[in-house]
Formats: sequence, C-alpha cells, structure tokens
Amino acid sequence: MSRFVDTMVATAQAGGTQRGMVTGEPSEPVRRTWRDVHERARHLAGGLAGDGFEPGGAVAVLAAAPELIAPTVQGVWLAGGSVTMLHQPTPRTDLAHWAADTLQVLRMIGSDLVLLGEPFGQLAPVLEENGIQYRTIETLLDAEPIAEPVPTAEDALALLQLTSGSTAEPKAVRITHGNLYSNISAMARRSELDPASDVMVSWLPTFHDMGMVGFLTVPMTFGVELVKVTPVEFLSSPLLWPDLISRYGGTITAAPNFAYAVVGRRLARVDDGDAYDLSKLRIALNGAEPIDEAAVAAFTDAGGRFGMPAECVFPAYGLAEATLAVSFAPLSTGLTVDVVEAGPLEAENRAVAVPEGDVRRGTEQVRGFAVLGRPLDGIEAQIAGDDEVLGEREVGEIRLRGEAITPGYLTVDGPVETQDAEGWFATGDIGYLVDGQIVICGRSKDVIILGGRNVYPTDVERAASEVDGVRAGNAVAVRIDAGTRRERFAVVLESKAAGDEAEESRIVKEVTARVRDAVDARPYAVVVLPTGSLPKTPSGKVQRGATAEQYRDRMDAGA
Repeated sequence: MSRFVDTMVATAQAGGTQRGMVTGEPSEPVRRTWRDVHERARHLAGGLAGDGFEPGGAVAVLAAAPELIAPTVQGVWLAGGSVTMLHQPTPRTDLAHWAADTLQVLRMIGSDLVLLGEPFGQLAPVLEENGIQYRTIETLLDAEPIAEPVPTAEDALALLQLTSGSTAEPKAVRITHGNLYSNISAMARRSELDPASDVMVSWLPTFHDMGMVGFLTVPMTFGVELVKVTPVEFLSSPLLWPDLISRYGGTITAAPNFAYAVVGRRLARVDDGDAYDLSKLRIALNGAEPIDEAAVAAFTDAGGRFGMPAECVFPAYGLAEATLAVSFAPLSTGLTVDVVEAGPLEAENRAVAVPEGDVRRGTEQVRGFAVLGRPLDGIEAQIAGDDEVLGEREVGEIRLRGEAITPGYLTVDGPVETQDAEGWFATGDIGYLVDGQIVICGRSKDVIILGGRNVYPTDVERAASEVDGVRAGNAVAVRIDAGTRRERFAVVLESKAAGDEAEESRIVKEVTARVRDAVDARPYAVVVLPTGSLPKTPSGKVQRGATAEQYRDRMDAGA
C-alpha cells in the first residue's frame, strides 16, 4: 500500500475507536469513530470491486453530506481508484448545461461512473437521460466488504481536483498518493497537530482542496476529532461556526478571509458575553483569498470578547497544484503585515520596507501585505523575473518545487505537464520573499497595468469596501482592455442600496474618490449591483474572473 493508505488504515485499526467525525449539525448530530468510517469504506470498496471496478480507475462523486463523502472517498482509495468531486448544481443551475459539462469532465478523467449521494439523489433521472452511469452511495455501503486494500503505488493518482470556475473548459489537477502523503504530513508537523487533543471544525466544501484535503483527509488519516457541516449551513447561519467551536471545544478551523469578516461583524453584535467560548481555538487558518488586515482585526476584536486569543489567526498560502498547503505562518504569532513603499512596488517591482513609526504608514504612499510564512517541509519556493531568479524583496512570479507539487493537469485535450526541466512549477502568483517567508501581491492575470505601474486589485477592492453601503468583501476590480495601451479598470460591487438613485450616486462618488486616493488612479466606472449579484463559489468567495465576464457582458449589452 502507499504510505497514505497505510497510515489511514493503521489509524482506523489502532486509535480509530476513540476519535471520529461529527456530522448532521445543527439539526441531527451523529458521531462516528474513524474505525466506523473505515468499516463503511470497506463495504463501499467491496461494492466497487463487485461491480468490476479496476484499480487505477477514476471515480466521480456527487454528494454534499459529509457523512457519506468520508467513507466514499476512503472506499475509492481502498479499491485503488482516484476521486474527482464533481461541481455541484445549485437551484439556479441549468441542469441540461450541467449534465453536458459533467459528461465532458467524465470523458476528461476517463471515468464512466458517478457515485451519487444526498442531497443530489433527485438528479438520478438527469444522469439517466444523458447516459451517465451511476451508483448510489447508499447501495454500495450495503455491499460485502473488501478483504484487503488494493496495493497502490506512490505515483498512482489519488485525487483529480477540478479547478475553480466554469466546467465549460474543465481542468483537473493530478494529485498522487505521494503528493498527498507529503503535504498532509508536512501540514501536521508545521501545525503541531495533536490527535489526542485537537478538535477540527469545518464548513468548507469537500469539492475544494481546503475542505477535502485539509479538513477531511488530514483528520481521517491521522485520527483527529472532526466536526463537519456544509457551506450551505454556514452561509444560512454564520454564527453556527463559532457555536460549534464553543460546544465541541474546537482548536483548529479554517476559512477564506471573507468568512472571518462576516463572522466578525455578527459576533460584534452579540450582547451576551457568555454566548460563546472560543478560548481553546489555537489555529484559525486564513487562506484561499487575499487577507485583509482590517477584517482580521475586526474578527479578533469581536472574538476576544469570547476568550479567543488574537494570535490564533494563522495566515497561509496554498493552491491545488501543491496538493493544498505551500506555506504556514509561524504558530501563535497572529497576522504579520509587511508594509512597503507604493512607488517602488508599482513602478520597479521592489518591496521596500517602511519602518514602524514612519509617518507614511496609513497613507496612500504605502501598501500592506500579509506575511504567509516559510514553505512547508518538502517544498521549495523561488521568485522569478524574466529568465532570472530574483533576490530578497524583489517582486516576481512565485515558483514551487517539491514532493507535494502536481506532475500536471488533465484537460479536455489530454494531460499537460506543469513542471519545467528542473521541476519548477510557475504558479501565476506575484510576490516576494522576506527572510524566507512568502508574501503575495496578487495574480499575474489580475494585475492592472496603468502607465507602466502595477496596480494590484486587492488595493482597489479594499479601498472600495471602506465606503459606507458597500458590502464587505463584495467589491471587485475588473481589468478593461487588458494588455493594451488603453488598459483601465472598473469597480463592480454589491450594496443593499442598489436601486436607490441618490444612494447609488453617493456610493459611486465615494468609491471613486477612495480608490483614487488609494492607488492614484481613477476607475473607469463603478457599478453598483443588488445583493447576491456577484458570481461566487459555493463557499461564498467572489469569483474575480467570472465578475469580469459579467461586466463585459453588461457593457456589450449597453447596460
């Protein structure tokens, strides 16, 4: 067996009777030990084998209930297969288009089988109409168990992680058993994970790498107590998150920055100082999108009323192509912001530090970026410019190399390698190194170039979000005529005041002024949309690329 499967099985057989997984909150909580999950996984693996599943095959999974997903993905691994979590349709999804996209994904990964579980059982007729073979997870869990796990090599595929965004042109990151074991082991060491005392609490979706790898595979492999709910449950009731941390004594959690902003605002409005107990929380990982210092401060201030230590904030950098995590900030230090001069950053690609106490701090003359820590064990990072490796505080593209880095993608046109001759993977992220720690400025495809200056969309978005009436975390900077001499940018935002002509006019004027002061450039347009208009991932994160497409469509239509 691979080291990954061997460890997971050993955990279930040895200590799996003590620690486990709680699902079904807040209505019908159920706890199963990791040994229980493993036994259910053995039945599912036996069902796959009985149906003629061949080791090395790819299995697509469509389910949202964590109590079904855990034994399903483990069962596929015990049977020697790889897992692909399909994009999940929402009530607004065109099911005909979704089915066509799903067929394309299945052809790409070389699979003819979907494992179907709740709450998507009602999609069975849609699958049948489109000739998509499926088995229900519940049926497979009733099969005879597999006798022994199928031996699996380290370079065998474990996950085919679909990239975010539209499935119209799907792409899957190939994650091997060796990639997975290297990354989850490095995360466990760097976070000082203690299966005997840690309790992980998560609402992150399992079809994204942070939810699947960080908050399902890690606890399942090492035997850590896990409380798992769905994104829908969090988004419908954000205070469920601190409630679960309180009731279960959560020590580790994670989310994108927007979620901390949402919960910080909600906690600040709670009058009862004894409503929650967040004193045991030692890691609140903040990753997957740019970290906003103001949002973090609001979260720690509000959480402090309930005993939460401010130093639990845990900035991190990760991407699916590195399995999950690239770097973690040092434990128990909280958020560290590197403040640099705006001029050299934008015009010369140099991050010149601004000392503490400098009068320029807090003005438009500086920019601040979260320090994301050193690369994990087994991962190297370098900053590259035009055909050269850059030095300390020189800004360029982040490249990665190591045991956790994917060997490549699967695309509709076949496999695509991602590493150069020396094993380096170009991330597309722009950043620099400070004392060996990674700092990210933005994505190369999103950077706005104005008169030879690099304007980072996060600076625009933070400035816009400071205006009263703009929904926090719901402002997006959009490039216009990118790559041409006419390149400009617009700001697209959500507001509850949308439709109120006077309020919209005020917001547009104030956003324009605030952005101009922040980045010394005036937006071409400011578009105010009603709440719920911006395209987002199922976990609630705004999609910048899809927002840009939406803006272009509006302009083409003369809106």
